[in-house]
Formats: sequence, structure tokens, C-alpha cells
Amino acid sequence: MASVTSASGPSAPQWRSFTFFDVNDVKDNDDLAQSPRSIRSLTQPLILTPTSPNSPLNPSLIISSSSNITILDRHFNVERTFKAWELNGRATALIEAGGLLLAIGEEDGSRWPVLKIWDLTREEKKKPTTKEANGNSSSPKERERGPILVRNTRIQHGQRPHPVSSIALTSNLSHLAIGLGDGTVLLYKHLLQSLTTSPTSLNSLPKARVIHESNEPITGLGFREPNYSSSPTSHQSSGSSSSNIGISLFIVTTNRILSAPVSGNSKGSSSETRTIDELGCGLGCAIMDWRRKEMIVARDEAIYLYNNEGRGACYAYEGPKSSIAIYQHNLIIISPPFYPSANSASATVRHYVSKQSNITTSSNGVSNTSTSDISKVTVFDLQNKLISYSGTYRDGVREVFCQWNGIFVFGGNGKLTKLSEHTTSAKLAVLYRRNLFTLAISLARSQGLGESGIADIHRRYGDYLYSKGDYDGAMGQFVKTLGNLQPSYVIRKFLDAQRIHNLTTYLQELHSRGLANPDHTTLLLNCYTKTSDRARLDSFIKTEARRSEISGDDELPFDLDTAIRVCRQAGFYEHATYLARKFGKHEEYLRIQIEDAGEVGEALRYLRNLGPVACEENMVRYGRTLLNAEPEATTALLIDLCSGDLGKKKVVTPTLESKPNGNSTTTSSAPAMLSYLGYNRVTGLFTSDSPAATQSPAQTDGAQDQPNGEKGDTLNGSGLNAAAKIHEEPSYVPPSPRQYFAHFVDHRDLFITFLESVASALWNQSLTLPAPKSSIFVPRPIQDIDTSLIEDPIILDQRAVWNTLLELYLTSIQSNNEEMVKISTEKALSLISNEELPYDPMHALILCSTNEFVEGMIKLWENLEMYEDIIRFYMTKNQTEKVLQHLDLYGTINQPDNLDLYPLVLRYLSSSPSILSNHSQELHKILNKIDELQIIPPLTIIQILSRNGVASIGNIKQWLKSKVEEDKEQVESDKHLVESYRSETLTKKKTIQDLSNVDQPEVFQVTRCAACGGQLDLPSIHFMCKHSYHQRCLSDSEPECILCARQHSVIRELRRNQTRLADRHDLFIDEVKNSESTEGFNIIAGAFGRGLMGKEQALDDVV
Repeated sequence: MASVTSASGPSAPQWRSFTFFDVNDVKDNDDLAQSPRSIRSLTQPLILTPTSPNSPLNPSLIISSSSNITILDRHFNVERTFKAWELNGRATALIEAGGLLLAIGEEDGSRWPVLKIWDLTREEKKKPTTKEANGNSSSPKERERGPILVRNTRIQHGQRPHPVSSIALTSNLSHLAIGLGDGTVLLYKHLLQSLTTSPTSLNSLPKARVIHESNEPITGLGFREPNYSSSPTSHQSSGSSSSNIGISLFIVTTNRILSAPVSGNSKGSSSETRTIDELGCGLGCAIMDWRRKEMIVARDEAIYLYNNEGRGACYAYEGPKSSIAIYQHNLIIISPPFYPSANSASATVRHYVSKQSNITTSSNGVSNTSTSDISKVTVFDLQNKLISYSGTYRDGVREVFCQWNGIFVFGGNGKLTKLSEHTTSAKLAVLYRRNLFTLAISLARSQGLGESGIADIHRRYGDYLYSKGDYDGAMGQFVKTLGNLQPSYVIRKFLDAQRIHNLTTYLQELHSRGLANPDHTTLLLNCYTKTSDRARLDSFIKTEARRSEISGDDELPFDLDTAIRVCRQAGFYEHATYLARKFGKHEEYLRIQIEDAGEVGEALRYLRNLGPVACEENMVRYGRTLLNAEPEATTALLIDLCSGDLGKKKVVTPTLESKPNGNSTTTSSAPAMLSYLGYNRVTGLFTSDSPAATQSPAQTDGAQDQPNGEKGDTLNGSGLNAAAKIHEEPSYVPPSPRQYFAHFVDHRDLFITFLESVASALWNQSLTLPAPKSSIFVPRPIQDIDTSLIEDPIILDQRAVWNTLLELYLTSIQSNNEEMVKISTEKALSLISNEELPYDPMHALILCSTNEFVEGMIKLWENLEMYEDIIRFYMTKNQTEKVLQHLDLYGTINQPDNLDLYPLVLRYLSSSPSILSNHSQELHKILNKIDELQIIPPLTIIQILSRNGVASIGNIKQWLKSKVEEDKEQVESDKHLVESYRSETLTKKKTIQDLSNVDQPEVFQVTRCAACGGQLDLPSIHFMCKHSYHQRCLSDSEPECILCARQHSVIRELRRNQTRLADRHDLFIDEVKNSESTEGFNIIAGAFGRGLMGKEQALDDVV
């Protein structure tokens, strides 16, 4: 097929022709020798239209014949027939969309074209009747119910009627365009809205707008819609646009092609109708392609495609054309009837003439060849530029329609023929046999074949070229199969042919697309070594990382690990180290430096120049090895890494000061540190947990070099204690120091230095030596000892650091070095006493108890407000003075738990005669304190002192005497209080009795209304509560004292609630159980007072 830009382009023979359609005659179900009776029985002329793809109806064919409309199913059986036109009327155009059938026709008695619209989804409620003449009488005949007629109106424009030459309808029924023979185009907007808002008005239609007038008859109309809609549903169908805003209408006349926007304007476009070409076409030779969103116009010299901007593609195909149609991606062209000639330029016509001359020769040798005209039907694949089918039909072609996955040709001789398109695989098989692989690839893409299917075509093409000896061309095709064809298929071919050059090209492309595996990398490198192509090896090794189009990550065109391994095995150490350093394989680089070359100093300098992420990961792997070889420099690197100072320039880097617990000699402290390593799940070396779960991700890329002028602390003369630095915020999230704890198992002093430096530099936390001492005890807030609720990784790191430091200090206390013991003791006490340090108190208490560090235990107990444990500790040590001293210290704190210390010490004093005899005065002080604070009742005190016979009555004689006198005074006070309650009760009862006596008069001396404050006049109402009101100030329904009503209602509601709760024993029991030990009696007494224990009373009796 050829594309041209003018009418003088290449002719039809340049189109590549195939037979991609099977031709079958459609037969009647009862008579296989005839075409379907349902069509043969219809009166000519026929108007056909298939249902639209988005129609709610089943796919069917709608035919208008004479005054009736018939609907046929896929077997050409009649589904429905109904009368559409009156008298001798007939249809001139049909179109169906969305279940609505729009017909334009002619009727007797009307000079104007008639527009009718039926709703095919609904039927008439009553069966219509017609009358037949039978002699002199007439009898009604019932006919089949038809669809509901929703519109029946005339198309009137101007003074003279003109026939309708073309119509177009949008897929959503919003716009209708009608072209007249006089060159006028009428546009109806909001058609569907009119049908729904006025369902009973047959003549109601939107007002028609004339969008074009000329002296040229309209030969084609087509809508270009903004959204992808259904396929065409008429002779001139509606189309869908791709991205333009609004709907535009193509108008085709005999001499021009125009474009008119009908709703919404594209940016920069005019709202007026404009001419896009000065050449038109005949009637039936213009159609809207809804897939391409273009108007297709067929003229004698070529086929033209138009969009809103103007003429688009142009395909040369000479010859007269009577009509065109669209089937999926194919264009169908029907030629007008012509006399066939053996000298025709069309091979199809010549073949037809030859065939007819052979089969019509009579027995006497005289030719009986038919002289009837024929029509030619040609199906073009516009996307692939080929002819899919070309055939001839005797007596011409009446109609061509597309339905039921096929093309149907209705011939002039009444025969109905179906063209069924071949499957994609069958089409490809034909192309394979003719070795048309390039066309096969184009056809496969247009048919929507997947990438795997297209890759198979490239494979076949490559095999074909390979068999012809075109190895370079074959490799070009095999490269296009990457990702779908197994690379081993291609590799075996070119290994057998000894085409290492082509194999190298294929392997390089395989690597560039990221599809190579380690075996392919090995093979490619071996190809380089076999050919001694060091230049291509260097080019391959030094290929820069490319940016992936999918994930955005840096990807390499080869397997890096395999390349490094092969280079090392082949002795190319320079290339191996280049790859490892260039592409951030720090582990491989360090492995070469440490294991092969033994350059530990170079490895440390390399680590210091790495980003924090890469340095963190590799220090986890090689930290222990580096510590054993270069302990001080490695510790300095770890301090900078975990403090967030890696890559920063230091102002000063003083040498590490010699400390008693930080000298150059290392002391093994593995048991102490290992116990915490397992407890805190540091690196996963001792437990199954990974440190990554508790550390924050770094924000910098480890593969990027961060130059640092230093070459390691040891190498440039600096020491470990690099405390003076530029105080800046870290440029990255420092890693968790916990993951490096295991490296310091045999380096306790460096471990202490590491932890102290990190805490000071990263969190600004340090110890104050010596620990502050105070003679006055000040209670501290209780520390949170529930570590399971802590999720912040920073808090977890801080707690781990200080817990480990405390463990190391306590371990150092066991040393024989007095100076080390003193400093370690001060540090441990300073750590415990510092309330700002986030250590774990319970863990610290366990450590102090294990190492018998009494001062630390006392401090921790005080911090945790565990005062009873402190007193019990001194009780176990029989240090009575300490017990009494701490009782005076902690007992003054007014808390409920601290008040229990006095009964505890009281039991301790009465536990031994010697203790009681030496501290009798303290006994009386404790008793007085208990009485003063009302900690326990006197009876409980007597029970405590009398439990073992140590204390006698003489010890507490004065105390007992004072308690008896207090009880007597309390009894007398209670008697006076009871007498006052009794007298008050009698007074109240006397008042109630007087109020209840109806015979005793009550005197009211109130002169003003209690509600409005006005002078009291008649009629007035007086209440027994001494309040008086005007009658008009009170409610008529239920007179009640306004001032006392609210108080009485509250009392009544309280009483009702008490009565309702009388049976809720569960609430009463829960209240008693949840109360304090001294409040149980009060709760029970209160229940008696509320009447909960009394006689049951109904709610109606409660006043």
C-alpha cells in the first residue's frame, strides 16, 4: 500500500493483496439453496442498519421495507415487525443508538421529511388494530404490538421541502445532525434530554440550529466526540475524539469538507464553521472512523483522512467508488456496477472474467458468458497498508453492513454473503509462508498481539536470516527478542557458528538491558579474554551506571559480583578493585585490602571516606578484625560514625588521656559485656534479632564518596578523645551504637571510651565527678521501669549505652587497682544519681545487687521510692540506728505507702527484747506518730505488740491511759450529738403534724407575689411553705410552688434512684470490694442511711 499527498500518486497494483476473509453464502434455515427468506420476502428498496455496540438490545439487524420495520436476529429470523409509516410511506435513513431507533422517511400527505423515534426497549400497552376490506363489510384485525413511538415530527426548513441526504448522531444521543439536499445542515442539541423531559409530546424536539448553508448538497456528516465512545451506529456515524475539548461536526459536500464545533471550543479554535479542504465527494463516500477519530473520504483517485486541523494521511487507490464502510480497523470500498473486461487493470476482475469464460461454454462451443454488470468489494487494512480481501459480485451490491463479527454483502441478485475475518495466527501463517516478516510484525502490533507473540515473529525472522547466512541481520532480530526468548537459544546458535563477534554483541545488549545473569557475565568476560580485546574489556568494565526508567535506581549493565569474581580469578586485580571501588562494593574492596593485601590502614582510610551508610554496614562486618589490628584508630572511627561527626573537619584532636581504667593495656571483660549483649539484642550475633529493627535508616547514599582530609586518627597522629569539634547538627542519622558492642568484647577500656564519647557528642550526656552529695533527702519522681513500652530507637540506644557503662563500671570495681576502683565507684554513683540519664533502674538494681554495690542499691531504692526495701535491708543487717534514721527521713513524706513504714518499724522494735530495751523512747515516738497520722487503729497496735510477748503493758501504760480517756470523751460527745438530733427530729415531726392538721388554721401574711414581685391581690394562691402567688403566675394544669418545686423534684429523683438501686447488689458488692480497708464500714453505713437495707418499696410509693 502506498501513501501519497496528491491524486497523482501510485495506483492500486502497489497495494499488497491477500485473502484474509472467508466468503460464505448465508442460507435460509429451511431452504439451503436460497438466501434467508426473511430478507427475500421484503419489498424493495431496503434500508439496513445494525444495532450499535453499546445498545441494550441483543446484536441484531434492523430493516425498513415499505411501511414496516423488521428486526432480525443473528440467524436472520424475524424477532419483531411493526408498522412504521402510514399509507405508502417508506424510510430513507435508519440509525439506532442506546435502544432508540431514529428513522427519517416519507409519508403520503406530507411534503416534508418525517422524523420518528422509537424506544425499542419498551412496547405499547395495547395491541393496535387495523381494518381489512372483505366484501362490503370491514372487520378489525389485531396486529403485533410495536415499540413505543416517542417522537413523530416533520423536518421543516425554508419554504420548499428538500430530501434528507445524510444524518449523524452522537453515541450519547446528545446531538443530532441532519443534512439536506439543498446544502443545509440542521443541528439538534440536547436530544436525549428532550426525550426524557417530555416523554409524551410526539412533536417536541429541541430547536434546530442551522450551522451550514450552501448550494452544494450534503453527502456526509460525522461527529468527533471528546471521549472514546461506541462504534458508528449509522450511515454517517458518530466518532470519538482523543483529547480535544467539546464535540465537532464534519460536514462533507460535493465540493468541500468543513468542520464545525458544536459544543465546547478547543483552545485556540474558532466557533465558526471552517473549510478544511476544497474537494468533496459523492453520496455514501464519506464515513466517520470512530477508532481513528477521523473522517474518511473516498474519491476516484485516492482515499483521504481528515481531522479538525485539516487533511491527514492519503492512500492512493484509483477507480470509481459508490460507497464505503468501516469494519474494526478495515475500510470497505464498494465500486459501482460495471461491465467486466479481460483487459481490466484489476487482477480480481480479470480473474472473474477468466473464470466465467471457462464455466459458461456450452456443449456446441458457443460461449454463454453472462453480460450482467458486476460490483467489486475491497477491504483495506489501513494500518498495515494492505488489501485484506477483494471480490466481485454479479448484479451489483445493494448494501454492506457489519454485525456479528463479520461483514455482510447484500447483492443485487438477492444473495447474502458473509465475510469472516481470519484469526491473527492464520494471517501470520500466510505471511510466514511468503517470508513477509516485516509485514507480519506490523500486523501483529495492529492486532494487539502481546510482546511475547511479536518476539516470536522476530525469532522466526532471525532464523530465516541466519539460514541465509546474514548473521549480522539475524543478530539484529534476536536482540529484539530479549526478555521473551531464552538467551540460551541464541547463544547456542552462535557458539556453533563460531560467531563470537556477534555473540559478544548479543551479550553486551543483554547486559545493557539488565537481563543478564552471572553465567552471561562470565561468558562475556571470557569472550573478551579469548579475543584479547582489552579495549572492549576496559570499556565494559568502566561502563557508567545508567538510570533505570522503571524504578529510578542505579543499575549496572552486568552482574557486578560475577565481574569482580571473574577478574580476580583471571588475575585482573586492577579491574576487580576498580569495580569494587567504583560501584560501591565496599565489602569486596575491603576483603581484597584486608585478606589479600593486608592493608588495614588503607582499609580504614577507605572506610572514613565512605558515606555513613556504607561505613556502618562494613564496620559491622569487619569492625572486630580492624579493632584487633588497629584498636585506637578503629575506635576513633566508630566514635565519629556513631556521633554523627563522620566527614566533619575537627578543630582539635587531642591525644587520648591516660586513665586508670583507660590505659593502653586491654583487660578481658567478656562475661560482663556478653551478659548485656544477649539481654539487649545488639547485633544478632548472640540472638536472632537484627539491629536494623531498632536503628533509623541513614539519609545519605553510601555509594557516594565523602572526601575527608584525614587518613585515620592513628596515622595522622591524633588520638581517641576527639571531643573538641565543630558543634553542628549531624548531616545524617547516626547509626545505633548497639550493633558495635560485640566488637569490644576484648577491649573493655576502649569500650568505655567509645560509649562515653558517643553519649557526650551525640546526646550531650556526661557524668559529673565527683557525684554530688546532699544531707537533706529530696524525693525524686518515680522513673519509668517498664521498658517494653519504649519504641523510640534513640531512647533505646541511650538506655543501652548507660546500662552497659554501669555494668563496665561495676566490673571495674572488682579490680585490684585502688585508683581504678575509686574512679569507677564515683562514676557508678554519679550515673545512678543523675536523674537526666535514661538508664534502666531495674537493670541497674540487678547489676548493683549482683556486684554487692550497697551505695548504688540504696540510691536506686530511693529513686524508685522503694523505702520499705531500704528499711528491710537495714533490718536484715540489724542496724537499728539506720532503720530509725531512715524512718525519720522517709516517714515525713506524706504518701500512703510511706505511712506503712511505721507499723513495719513497730514490729521490728517489738521483735527482740534487746532492741526494745535500747529504744524504748523511740517506741513512744512511733506510737505518737501513728496516733497523729491515724495510720492504724489502737486495737491493731495492741495486736502487733502482743504477738510475741516481748512488749509488756508497762511499756505502753501511759499510751493506753491516754487512749482510754480519749475514748471516754468521744462517747460523751456522741451522746450530746444524739440528743441534739432527737430534739431536732421531734421539732420537725411537730411541724409536719401541724401542717397535716386540716382543722388548724394557717395564717399567711405575705403581701407580694413570690414570682413577679408585684402587690398580691385576688385571686391568689398560698402554699404551706409560706410562699404566695397570683393565680395568673402559676400553671393551670398542676399548681405547685415555683420556688420549692425544683428542690422537691431533686429530692424525689434521688429517692427514686436509691429505690431502683436497692436490688443492684452487684454494684454494692463491687463498691465495698474496691474501697480502702478503712472505708468499708462507711460504705455499709451509708447504704443503711440511703435505705438500701430497709423494706422494699415500690417506685409509685416514693414521694
